[in-house]
Amino acid sequence: MEFEPLSLSSEVIEFDMIGLGDDVAIDMEHSVEDDEDLVNVDNSHATAITGLADGVGPQIAGGDTNLEPCHGMEFESEEAAKAFYNSYARRVGFSTRVSMSRRSRRDGSIIQRSFVCAKEGFRVEKERHSVDGRVKRPRAETRVGCKAMLIVKIQDSGRWVVTSFVKEHNHELVPPDKVHCLRSHRHVSGPAKSLIDTLQGAGIGPSGIMSALIREYGAISNIGFTERDCRNYMRSSRQRTLGGDTQILVDYLKSKQAENPSFFFAVQGDDDHCMNNIFWVDPKARANYSYFGDTVTFDTTYRSNRYRLPFAPFTGINHHGQPVLFGCALLINESEESFVWLFKTWLEAMSGRPPVSITTDHDRVIRAAINHVFPGTRHRFCKWHIFKECQEKLSHVLSEHHNFEADLHKCVNLAESIEEFESCWFSLIDRYNLQEHEWLQAIYGDRRQWVPVYLRDTFFAEMSITQRSDSINSYFDGYINASTTLQLFVTQYEKALESRHEKEVKADYDTINTTPVLKTPSPMEKQTAGVYTRRLFIKFQEELVETLTFLANKVDEEELITVYRVARYGEIHKAYFVRFNSFEMKATCSCQMFEFSGLVCRHILTVFRVTNLLTLPSHYILKRWSRIAKSGVILEERSTSLSHGAQESLTIRYNNLRHEACKYVDEGVTSLEVYDVAMSALQEAVNKVALATKNGGKQVILNGVCEEDLHQSNEATTSCSDPSFGSQQSSHKDDQDRTIEKLTRQLDRARRKCEFYRSNLLSILKDIEEQKLQLSVKVQNIKLEMKD
Repeated sequence: MEFEPLSLSSEVIEFDMIGLGDDVAIDMEHSVEDDEDLVNVDNSHATAITGLADGVGPQIAGGDTNLEPCHGMEFESEEAAKAFYNSYARRVGFSTRVSMSRRSRRDGSIIQRSFVCAKEGFRVEKERHSVDGRVKRPRAETRVGCKAMLIVKIQDSGRWVVTSFVKEHNHELVPPDKVHCLRSHRHVSGPAKSLIDTLQGAGIGPSGIMSALIREYGAISNIGFTERDCRNYMRSSRQRTLGGDTQILVDYLKSKQAENPSFFFAVQGDDDHCMNNIFWVDPKARANYSYFGDTVTFDTTYRSNRYRLPFAPFTGINHHGQPVLFGCALLINESEESFVWLFKTWLEAMSGRPPVSITTDHDRVIRAAINHVFPGTRHRFCKWHIFKECQEKLSHVLSEHHNFEADLHKCVNLAESIEEFESCWFSLIDRYNLQEHEWLQAIYGDRRQWVPVYLRDTFFAEMSITQRSDSINSYFDGYINASTTLQLFVTQYEKALESRHEKEVKADYDTINTTPVLKTPSPMEKQTAGVYTRRLFIKFQEELVETLTFLANKVDEEELITVYRVARYGEIHKAYFVRFNSFEMKATCSCQMFEFSGLVCRHILTVFRVTNLLTLPSHYILKRWSRIAKSGVILEERSTSLSHGAQESLTIRYNNLRHEACKYVDEGVTSLEVYDVAMSALQEAVNKVALATKNGGKQVILNGVCEEDLHQSNEATTSCSDPSFGSQQSSHKDDQDRTIEKLTRQLDRARRKCEFYRSNLLSILKDIEEQKLQLSVKVQNIKLEMKD
């Protein structure tokens, strides 16, 4: 290819880094190469593309858009030339961009443009600014040095003429059914924007909107953009719609923090200093997490048609089986980076303790963020959300086969083993001839994250494996809906918190002031009636009563382990297997209900009945389900292999340290002077703890002097002051040994007394918590009577 001679006295050549107009899809030369990123959502240049025949010279009069560029072809404007080349590229199967321009030195106007294949040249590595030296988001290499291009130059007549055209590419071209994925051909048109705005206003998420667009345009290739482009447009639309209203929420959060320094909130901003996401958590939510944070639900219901507001609470389940709040977020940006920021911020607010399990919507972006922030947490997709998605993705199947949905529910919910589910699934797929359905293939690939039979070995605090948790989409039911504005949101949020608190107090009252009706003479039923909350006892009672219809037969025995086959009378074919250790009084069942819900199943209780185990062993009564769940002892340490006693001790130590630290922080932020003193004391404490940790906790610091060093110093002083020390060294050694033995015995006695006092103290603390609970209920009753 040859360039025409250029007079440097009148013209200047430049590489255009910002391109023409607003079309970043084809004008960005240097930075964005990933087809999954932002594309142009402004249709300011649409006329040049859609009205191609009106802007092209006589060579394509009549609107023949099947022409191939050629040397000497003329256009009315450079925009028309760009539109024609991009239209040609769409037919052929490649993406374009603006590469180079020449400007006149006389007036700075553009006199020449170069449009190239997007794979032209090679990536130029630029300096990356990051904390650890790594690229924040590595992008795939897309440039391969392709030479295809079109150069146009302005003539004295004002028209633009093609001076050079290179047709050949050094890479494969994209077939017609995938050309809509190419960057320069992805464009959110005006009609598409209107439909997206309407559906977004109704609370429908990106996946649902894309399905509607496919139905509207006939095929995804006819839409002209991808789901990622739809997400990006929705994000910018949210920012425009919310506008300054978000400041109302920020002002509210600032006022709450001024009232209580323990109130935490954070705001994320992007590179353009535009507010993206807001997160907040109050002290009560933090306390709730310390008691019930073993399993968490991240509820992004704004994706469904239920909520318009991009609002996402973190919730859990308390000891009454009620939803409890762990924090909230207002999400304007749904990118992976934003979810990573949110999860890290939430984890920081919760003292860095990740949950055992977390439940979210079925979303690949959220999954990637959770894998990054919570690598050791079991991640589950909400089964209810997947079944709801099924109605959308398989609408044609449901309309043709009325039994399909019921068969799918049976396959997922009633399978007792992995083998049974796998067999049932493939039978279902074959029966309805859905072997090639992409969505079904995708959710089958994710089966370990939503099908119950794969999740029973992990604690999710649910009483039923087949039903969805009450915490999903329920905490703010009745308070936030599709018409809730940010102005109204603050008021509704406060009302929801108050309502949930009232319900918990009422559940406390019912637990304390109502005596459960016992249905059996079992001492175990009477025992648990006084330990569990009312609702949890009813669940346990159901399991206990069911044991009367079950039989347990011994099928194997090896040393301390006995295996029982447990089945309902008359249903011997449907059996469960329980392994029972009579020495440790521990049992495991093939149904794994205890691992999943924290309540002992009817099959284990049947074995306890036939082996005359009259009371429920303490390790089967989780504190989080008991009446004293909020008495101060934090979560059971499920992830450790410590014994039960050591486990409880570790939990108590953690709770005491955390409680004292929180008081320290609350007092330390009251003023700058107190803050300085607190930081100085904290640093001194850190040094002491580090020294004790280094020495295994054996050295004690007394007045800044190590006890061991002080003992050695006393010995040295004695040896120097006593002239007979050498001759009496042996007898002194014997006296020291006897003294050590005597002190050791005294120390053992003191330790036993301490353990006794400690046990009594814990009992007193539990009684105090019980009295506090009763007083709280009495106060609530008085309030209710005053209202009446």
